[in-house]
Amino acid sequence: MAQALKEIASEQQTGPRLERSITFHMVGDWGMANFHRICSWLAQHFTDRTGPKSRVAIWNLRDGGIEALTNVFDGVAQLCISTPAAMIPDALTGRGPFAACGAMPSLRALATLPQNDRLVLAVDPKYGIRSFDDLRRIKPALRIATSSNDGTNLIGYTANEYLQAHGITPEVLASWNATIVTTTRPEQALALVVSGDADAVLQEAIMTPGWTHLVEDLEYVPLPAEPQALRCVIERNPGFKATDLPAGYWRNLRTTLPCLDFSDFIVLVREDLDEDIAGLLTWILVETRGGVERQYGHHTQQKSPLGWPMDPYAMAKTPIPLHEGAKRYYAEAGYIDTLA
Repeated sequence: MAQALKEIASEQQTGPRLERSITFHMVGDWGMANFHRICSWLAQHFTDRTGPKSRVAIWNLRDGGIEALTNVFDGVAQLCISTPAAMIPDALTGRGPFAACGAMPSLRALATLPQNDRLVLAVDPKYGIRSFDDLRRIKPALRIATSSNDGTNLIGYTANEYLQAHGITPEVLASWNATIVTTTRPEQALALVVSGDADAVLQEAIMTPGWTHLVEDLEYVPLPAEPQALRCVIERNPGFKATDLPAGYWRNLRTTLPCLDFSDFIVLVREDLDEDIAGLLTWILVETRGGVERQYGHHTQQKSPLGWPMDPYAMAKTPIPLHEGAKRYYAEAGYIDTLA
């Protein structure tokens, strides 16, 4: 505690300040997850370092996350957070999940925040299925709980790509009398299994207690992704990558599990945000990160919803261009080589 108070005192005495009062709008998550906590962290330090009438609003998502980016692109809000970071380059060009809303070329990054996640399909053990080959051979009438692929949801889009890459199309599911049961949020999909309304789940946020309950207590079987399917997803969606989940991640996971990576948060603004505001926000993300790291320190590093410790050099490596204000901060702090 003494060290934490010393860090707070140091933060208060150093770093940038803006004399003018600013009204600032951020888009977080649905209200009770990690994006809201990150936005609250930024909001507290932002109002500490701007004019006396500054105000920050944090908006909730209504859908699967794409609206956060469109709100920033349209100027309705000035900052949002999204995941997985690998998908965001497609937002600039209007590809993949962003085809319906069109290109958003003016989006820029302030930082990448570490988060260790995967997209996983897990099946009720009663079916005796341990692989996608078993799944295609047995052809069970599954009810697969996942997020909606409705043009608003990054999870739903990725889940659809993932199933189709494994040869499981809507037509194939219909031939099995299987169905997709859709929700918006990960915990809603897991709840459908607990309530008996689904007997398979395809979701991310695998570090959450709901996933631990599903795999360790209910003994749902996570299926290893097939190499050719992962290659297909990655070819169609450049930026994604295949990543193994280590044995022991769940108590009864005894072998390495090949997965589709769904990692990392990215903090986004628009390129015309004032440079001093972008620089201040980036300074907050890097220089005050210890405060938010302490809020996640009770999690193991492997299963923390936000990775810790945060590495400023890694934070500066973003899949889309940095905002000029963020770039200037990282360069002056020595975390990137040049302003070029």
